[in-house]
Amino acid sequence: MGRRPFRCYRYQKNKPYIKSRYCRGVPESKIRIYDVGAKKAPVDMFPFVAHLACDEKQQISSEALEACRVAVNKHLTKTIGKDSYHIRIRVHPFHVIRANKMLSCAGADRLSSGMRHSYGKPIGVAARVNIGQILLSVRAKDPSEKHVIEAIRRGKFKFAGRQKIVKSLKWGFTKYPREEYVAMRKNGELSADGNIVKVNTRHGRLEKSTLFLNGQE
Repeated sequence: MGRRPFRCYRYQKNKPYIKSRYCRGVPESKIRIYDVGAKKAPVDMFPFVAHLACDEKQQISSEALEACRVAVNKHLTKTIGKDSYHIRIRVHPFHVIRANKMLSCAGADRLSSGMRHSYGKPIGVAARVNIGQILLSVRAKDPSEKHVIEAIRRGKFKFAGRQKIVKSLKWGFTKYPREEYVAMRKNGELSADGNIVKVNTRHGRLEKSTLFLNGQE
């Protein structure tokens, strides 16, 4: 018996059913890498960010997530180079999907039990997503904007349902709008911490305070 078409599992019908000590023998998720590209690039390097937002309440298989990641990564590597972007998959497939395996060979009717004991065996995993939830984000430099949008558009075809491509007003993967981010970086309230930023608070000892050492206090 081959794989079922995912239209059988597209909608969220039941409660989340996750891998546990009771639910064993779950196949591994097809997606293993969630951050691709220049993931260690400093936060100031990639100001532009675009998101793929889901427009439906549904389930997305780990196979579809992996296919989307590969498609986006391939287009960006080809157009802007592998060190000029950072892709982050924002949903994780934890929900186990089941199938009641039926025999389809000759004489199966006398062997199979039909709908008796029809609770299925795990066949894969999927992510449960809501309307407006971000599926993946890509950060890059401003001149690469059109290539990023095109890459996300190509990745969109791997999913069922509707998705929206959203250009963010924030700086990279931070929560600060661009103008606010630049101002806060200048006056020392924020400092780069890898691919995110650290907020310099007014707590603690003065000799360790970045704001005090920068003459802000």
